[in-house]
Amino acid sequence: MLLQIPDILTPKQVALCRSKLDGADWADGRITAGYQSAKTKDNLQLPENSPVARELGALVLDALAKNSTFFSAALPRRIYPPLFNCYRGGQSFGFHVDNAVRYDRSAGPRPEPVRTDVSATLFLSAPDDYDGGELIIEDTFGTQRVKLPAGHMVLYPGTSLHQVTPVTRGARIASFFWLQSMLRDDGQRRTMFDLDLSIRQLTQATPDHPALVRLTGVYHNLLRRWADT
Repeated sequence: MLLQIPDILTPKQVALCRSKLDGADWADGRITAGYQSAKTKDNLQLPENSPVARELGALVLDALAKNSTFFSAALPRRIYPPLFNCYRGGQSFGFHVDNAVRYDRSAGPRPEPVRTDVSATLFLSAPDDYDGGELIIEDTFGTQRVKLPAGHMVLYPGTSLHQVTPVTRGARIASFFWLQSMLRDDGQRRTMFDLDLSIRQLTQATPDHPALVRLTGVYHNLLRRWADT
């Protein structure tokens, strides 16, 4: 499932992120790339232990916790701390698949493994601020080209082949991260998201409909059957 979620961050929050990131000390983006990805990755990235990255990562996580669409679509179990990258001057990232497991070293002396079921990109640059920089995602849903307004986010399966096209003008700044879902299977996540969306729509249209109790029960019984917690 590929899903665009608008307004994860408010314009004020985007402006705060940009004010801190525009003056940040960027490093070579290959610091978090695997062996194959490093061959095609050319961008800038904030080190994971950067105070700016940690401060803004906390802001992003707080915003995600308040977004019901994100929770419904991702059903997160663990979220890898958000990272931040920048593409400019022709930089790009060729086609690749994300590493299956990331190790979260922010949790303490023993890194916590995070299975990358879902990948996320949160755009922090307005589309008119740069040329190129499209996120191209290839999966069973076909080829999708994504370039969203600042503050908007796209979720897609971590198994997807994807790339970022060269940025030929301006700078493309974004936050990106991965999460381990309670549901490993993308088809199951899509089923649960569709069911939850239908329950919400029915609740708004006919809040006293007797089927709501049964449908809600179906949702939770499926989650109980499929969830890995």
